[in-house]
Amino acid sequence: MNRSFPASPPPMDRRDLLKLGAAGLGLGAASALGPAILRAAAPDGAFQTSPIPGPAPETLLAAPPLDVVRVGFVGVGLQGGSHVESFLKLQGVDIVAICDTNEARAREVAGWVVASGRREPKLYGRTPTDFVRMCETEEMDLVFNSTPWEWHVPVCVAAMENGSHAATEVPAAYTLEDCWKLVEVAEARAKHCAMMENCNYDRPEMMVFHMARLGLFGEILHAECGYLHDLRAIKFEDAHEGLWRRWHATQRDANLYPTHGLGPVANVMDINRGDAFAYLVSMSSPSRGLQEWREAHVPAGDPKWSERYVLGDVNASLIKTVNGRTIYVSHDTNLPRPYSRIHMVQGTRGLFQGYPDRVYVEGRSPAHRWDEMSAWLEEFDHPLWKDLDQMSAGAGHGGMDFIEDYRLVKCLREGLPTDMNVYDAAAISAVGPLSEWSVANGSQPAAFPDFTRGRWRTWPKLEIFRA
Repeated sequence: MNRSFPASPPPMDRRDLLKLGAAGLGLGAASALGPAILRAAAPDGAFQTSPIPGPAPETLLAAPPLDVVRVGFVGVGLQGGSHVESFLKLQGVDIVAICDTNEARAREVAGWVVASGRREPKLYGRTPTDFVRMCETEEMDLVFNSTPWEWHVPVCVAAMENGSHAATEVPAAYTLEDCWKLVEVAEARAKHCAMMENCNYDRPEMMVFHMARLGLFGEILHAECGYLHDLRAIKFEDAHEGLWRRWHATQRDANLYPTHGLGPVANVMDINRGDAFAYLVSMSSPSRGLQEWREAHVPAGDPKWSERYVLGDVNASLIKTVNGRTIYVSHDTNLPRPYSRIHMVQGTRGLFQGYPDRVYVEGRSPAHRWDEMSAWLEEFDHPLWKDLDQMSAGAGHGGMDFIEDYRLVKCLREGLPTDMNVYDAAAISAVGPLSEWSVANGSQPAAFPDFTRGRWRTWPKLEIFRA
């Protein structure tokens, strides 16, 4: 939702979470606890404790198929609007409602729906929590959430509690309590809660997944990934993400945004489908970048000068999986640098290294020399990209936004498990709070909760799917 939030208190004050619980979202006091509680205590194994009795379901959720997916969008700013554009290209979709506190933007996006020949969606957004009224009022199969991070869990819970599947932008949550809340409600209501990690569908990542499935890299042993993106100007702007994203740097020293790099790597390593995250250690550099940017660009007297930034400019987290593999995850958004997600996957026979994209496979590549990705793409391009290349042209983030939306709608219409489910969303999002605790406690290991409660051992691997 495109609304302006003060830097302090945060976009969604923790007292507001308690109020939302009273309003019927099912968010208890545990969900209202900020990440700071993790600094107080977390003895060995404490993060592993499950608040949900018994194991997860034996099979992954495959909800009844839908002829037409009735969708409500919450938040139609830059990214939310991009998703609306993708959905308008898809068959079997009816956009029935739009919720955004920026009324002008909501009406603009609703106009796109009408211009496509569809009926005008009903508008919501008269208050920051008007998504609750939308979920209670409208007949929807899916609620698509593209709001600031603080609203991800409340919107998803409101959707599922009122009978809709939920899809959310990343990360799905940023406290362990809220990760568990999503799992708990999704299981209780038998609803999908999919984290929309678009980088899972980028062309290089999907080619690597395809190559790994074919055994080109041998046994996968190690990966490196991250989110390395100079966001200083974005964080300090007085619009869009600048209205809320900078606040997290005043409160949290952690790996804030692990999902873009870690999502594709987790797929290659079969996380929650034969392997699982076991524990992580994390450390952060000093915090300098935002202070220096403010010094150079923010005029004296601006309220931003009252802010104190605690987020280390570079966070390095190292994950060990149950099967013994290792994953390096970096977060670097406050310093000058070109964009990168690193995207390195290494096995016993070769590896892929991103930025720039290159491949080395023993016995096929020249000895001790990289091949450019283009030399491998024709043979090992993921079949889904071949199928959707033309349809995805011009869509957000080079087409991967369209492909992830296509896959979500296809799974709902055909009654298939979603590619990324609530357990994946929780496990990958958990890097945020676990890294925060580890940083605050001398880089001690922090054990991942097993959101699947043992089912990761038997759930099937992701397949190579087509359109």
